[in-house]
Amino acid sequence: MKRFLVTGGSGFIGSNFLHYFLKQHSDSLVLNLDKLTYAGIRANVQDLEKEFRYKFIHGDICDARLVRQLMNEVDCVIHFAAETHVDRSIGGGLDFVTTNVVGTGVLLEAAKEKGIKKFLHFSTDEVYGSCVTGSFSETDGLNPSSPYSAAKAASDLLVLAYFKTHHVPVVIVRSTNNFGPFQFPEKVIPLFITNLIEGKKVPLYAKGQNVRDWLYVGDCVQGINFILERGAVGEVYNLGAGCELSNIELTRSILKEFGKGDDVIQYVEDRPAHDFRYSLNTDKLKKLGFEVKSNFQICLKETIAWYRGHQSWWVPLRKDAFTLK
Repeated sequence: MKRFLVTGGSGFIGSNFLHYFLKQHSDSLVLNLDKLTYAGIRANVQDLEKEFRYKFIHGDICDARLVRQLMNEVDCVIHFAAETHVDRSIGGGLDFVTTNVVGTGVLLEAAKEKGIKKFLHFSTDEVYGSCVTGSFSETDGLNPSSPYSAAKAASDLLVLAYFKTHHVPVVIVRSTNNFGPFQFPEKVIPLFITNLIEGKKVPLYAKGQNVRDWLYVGDCVQGINFILERGAVGEVYNLGAGCELSNIELTRSILKEFGKGDDVIQYVEDRPAHDFRYSLNTDKLKKLGFEVKSNFQICLKETIAWYRGHQSWWVPLRKDAFTLK
């Protein structure tokens, strides 16, 4: 039986991945190491605890002793655990450095000592910085703007350094913006959806011209699984949907599903160093055999339906969500 350590498996993408992965791999055992911060929610994967192939461990990736202990029980690592919210990082970046950089370093050191067979590191398109035209390929330089993206870029470089220096068999996945079930309600899509369900306005930065590529989390976890199985050691793979929307276009798509107009938009002051556009060239992954084919609008409808049907999940979380001042 193959044995995997998944970090941050109680968060948004991690929990979606665990549900998908355990269905796809009946021959695998998974240890989920999660600190359960504000966005790591044990209930997201509570249903898996009756499964003998799954075990939850409440702990911190910065705890070197615990990490070494768990690393002795597994063959592969899938590393999601990270501080991820840009606005929070602007308010205070040290937690991002600690978790994203130091925590990744602790995992890599233990993986080196144990002789782990594969170490998949999940990252973000934000490490490349902003572009007005064109799309970033995996060989482009990193130019992060926020403390969050800088900490992720640092962790990416650390991962690649452990491959070059110590031959730790790493692979990096850089993903565009995700959306879908179990996303903490301070991120833009669930924030707007839950605000509209509660009859509130939606806060939109500046004039809403910033552009993002939107990837449904179900497609993201399939892509991660594909790269885990077929990705080459030492390589970076961009994962995106090719669905670029300005924030005002995204906002109006959500409003349309609620039968609302622009009158419920509340324009707010732009965030510092707000990157204008993220865009990834995903040809490398397509050539390997994976391509996202889901329809954004259908996935958005399904996401709205999920939040409508799971108010008992997100309403208690609103008290811990970051809010614009």
